[in-house]
Amino acid sequence: MRKVTMISLWSGGAVLLAVLIGLSGSAVAQSAQPSPIPGYEAAKELPGMKEMPDPNMTYKVVFDISKAAPKVDQVNPGLEVVARYFNTLAKHGVPADHRMIAVVFHQQATEIVQNKEAFKARNAGHDNPNIALIQTMKKAGVDFRVCGQAVLANKIDPKVIQPEIELDLWALTTLVNLQLRGYVHVGN
Repeated sequence: MRKVTMISLWSGGAVLLAVLIGLSGSAVAQSAQPSPIPGYEAAKELPGMKEMPDPNMTYKVVFDISKAAPKVDQVNPGLEVVARYFNTLAKHGVPADHRMIAVVFHQQATEIVQNKEAFKARNAGHDNPNIALIQTMKKAGVDFRVCGQAVLANKIDPKVIQPEIELDLWALTTLVNLQLRGYVHVGN
């Protein structure tokens, strides 16, 4: 009986050791993988954290961006939050097809949807600092929308909207429709 116990303990210890090695190996592999959106860190971890991204869940999130950056030559802080969130999901093993992230621009944030030339013309020759990030995020799988009513109110020609951004009727319609399809609303 004593031999069986020792063998069981040894087997259990070996399994535990293998699991720990596997976990530490996957943690190293996770941190070594490049972020889908370079330049934006995932959320930093702390000891004792409870809620973490779950790789088995599908994250359907719509970010409501209605505020402009503090300065015309700064990337919109709302976009930076989306990039960090997206990278956090990726870092914790949420597969690309489980990251369903949408961004809706409206109100004061509407101007950032314009292409380089149109943005410069309206902003004293300043480049649109959001274009590169929007393009990178689109390639990573983020869906971008702009409120048609805000485009009209800001007198933006729909032809100058960046090709990565879809023109919708109204931000309110888009936000409600996406929430009815199971998206969680984050933002203003």
